[in-house]
Amino acid sequence: MTTTDRNRDFREARRAKKDEFYTSLRDIELELEHYTRHFEGKVVYCNCDDPRASNFFRYFAANFEKLGLKKLITTCYRSQDDSQFGRGNSDQAVYLEYSGDKNGNSAPDAEEIGIQPLAGDGDFRSAESVELLQQADIVVTNPPFSLFREYVAQLVEHQKQFLIIGNLNALTYKEIFPLFQNDQMWYGPSIRSGDREFRVPDDYPLTAAGTRVDDEGNKYVRVKGVRWFTNLDYPGRHEELDLHMTYSPTAYPKYANFDAIDVSKTMHIPVDYAGPMGVPITFLDKYNPDQFDILGSSKTLGRPMSGIAKKGTYQQGGPRFYLPNGDGTYRRMYDRIVIRNKQLA
Repeated sequence: MTTTDRNRDFREARRAKKDEFYTSLRDIELELEHYTRHFEGKVVYCNCDDPRASNFFRYFAANFEKLGLKKLITTCYRSQDDSQFGRGNSDQAVYLEYSGDKNGNSAPDAEEIGIQPLAGDGDFRSAESVELLQQADIVVTNPPFSLFREYVAQLVEHQKQFLIIGNLNALTYKEIFPLFQNDQMWYGPSIRSGDREFRVPDDYPLTAAGTRVDDEGNKYVRVKGVRWFTNLDYPGRHEELDLHMTYSPTAYPKYANFDAIDVSKTMHIPVDYAGPMGVPITFLDKYNPDQFDILGSSKTLGRPMSGIAKKGTYQQGGPRFYLPNGDGTYRRMYDRIVIRNKQLA
């Protein structure tokens, strides 16, 4: 192995360790209750999960019969302690398979779980992990935030259903927003504030605010901007948004660099406007694909202001929409999603 290869592996290991957050069982339960109809007869794969610490494994193993699962598979990055299942400390990456309760115990034990060694490190991109992915119907896990683009691209490539946790800002990634626009991905319903606590490994440095250690010595960090991302449908996603406002040109000005009106709040979407509308990103929590089309975003649709207005009359920056102030200057808006009321088309 060359020095370059060793350095790359070291960086990957450090990044994986930094991203090793254990989702609380309560947060998993609150989200999974919206999707129970999707799991009957399915193979679930948790491919970023140490079963010693993973509440995803705990949830699906405990609810295996209730959900009607066919099989549960978990893999995790190497150097995890799998002593819970009788193997002791090991740097050997493993995968676990569980096909349901066979001896009447309330929780799965070593006799019921097939523990197999992996030749590699258990990285979700490895050939072994991809082979297991191909067996799965639904992937449910908390993947490394720093690898979110690559992780989602793999799921899309293999046409898998999924329910995963990611950073709220992932919506704005050029690889992710088109999935929202084309109804290939959407937010889950249970986390709206985006502020959640995760347990972290014992050697994780607690250097930031919002950290704590419980009475048993377990470490926790509070992470802002967290959401569930999924392509599993749920009833709440099709609830119609009640509209009460009516359109007027003074109340809904048009952007200088794109032909759409500005709607400052989701609740102010006019009931009678059929054209493109720029709405806040928070609209996605109310988005009903039966009621609206997503046309794009200010990052993709906004024309450069340099071709519209004189330098010094607007605040420069990345692609955004601008509204005229009425005095020859323009104000730069927050990110907007462009929608159209498809019921008026």
